[in-house]
Parts: sequence; structure tokens; C-alpha cells
Amino acid sequence: MITVRPATRADATAIGRIDVECWQSTYAGLLPDKMLVGLSVADRRRVWTGQIARHPGDTIVGLDAFGRVEGFGNCGPCRDRDSGFAGEIFTLYVALDHQGKGIGRALLLGLFAQHLARGQSSAIVWVLRENPSRYFYERLIGKLVRQRTLRLSGAAVEAVAYGWPDLDTVLKTQARAGRFTGES
Repeated sequence: MITVRPATRADATAIGRIDVECWQSTYAGLLPDKMLVGLSVADRRRVWTGQIARHPGDTIVGLDAFGRVEGFGNCGPCRDRDSGFAGEIFTLYVALDHQGKGIGRALLLGLFAQHLARGQSSAIVWVLRENPSRYFYERLIGKLVRQRTLRLSGAAVEAVAYGWPDLDTVLKTQARAGRFTGES
């Protein structure tokens, strides 16, 4: 059984580990090696501890059946006011050995519920075009809505955005399919 709940500062070490693990695995060959090798769990733990303290409820974690943090995501208001979307998913990562088990879906739906609770009825997420995990968003009815070039550690990389204009309908559809209970 997968449980999704708001992150606490005690989760920051696990979040930092998953963050580094996923960046180094997913973005190998897409982003500069120097950038990826330079990532550290201690640094990411500090970043996530601060994020969780400053923005309670913006970060959620997915727990496995034993209560271990195996994924996380965070969200907030959309940074691009011209996008037409109220909310934005900033991060969504699942530990490599737990991918494909439903944690990512539970996290994304939990983030959608978080947006709705804050009056944000739509959401967007940006992902690197070459990230093979981006098709996960298409499977969850995300529509390709934008693209742009990003500069990360001196490298120009193409990014695409998936959007959901009606989060309420997405959650109701997932609930009817038995994939979302609305409980965390």
C-alpha cells in the first residue's frame, strides 16, 4: 500500500538521497557530468529541509508499505503567469528501485489535490525533452503545451511542459478508476 503525506524535516535526508540518485541516473548524458558528480545528499538535504520549513505542505512524500520514503514531489503557484495555468509541479522523483509501483502516480495525484485545496484548478510541469520518464505525464492525461530551451550548468537543453487544465476532472476520473481515494 502506498501512502502520501506532507513532508516533514525528518524526511529531508531520504528526499535528498532520492533527489541526487534520480538526477544522476536520469540526466546522465543529458546534463554536464561535472554538475551531476557534484551533487551531494548533504547539500540536497539542507535545501529540502529549508524548503519544507519555509513552505509547509508544498512538498509531499510517498511511502512504501513499511513507511519508508520512496518518492517525493513539490508544487506551488505557477511561475509563468502567461502560461494559463494556476499551479506548477516543480519536482516529482521516485527512488529508482521503486519506479513503476504506483508511487509516482500517487504523488502526482496528491500534488493535484494540493493545488485544488489552494484554489489552483490547473497545473503544468516542465521536464527535459530527452528525459525518458516524461511519458509518465502523458499516461496521466497531461497534454504537451509548451517548450523552451533551458541553460543548466552551461548546457542548453530542451524542455517541454505538460499541462492539465482541469485538475478536478483528472482526480474524479482517477477516483472512478480506483487510482485515487483523496486520502493521504
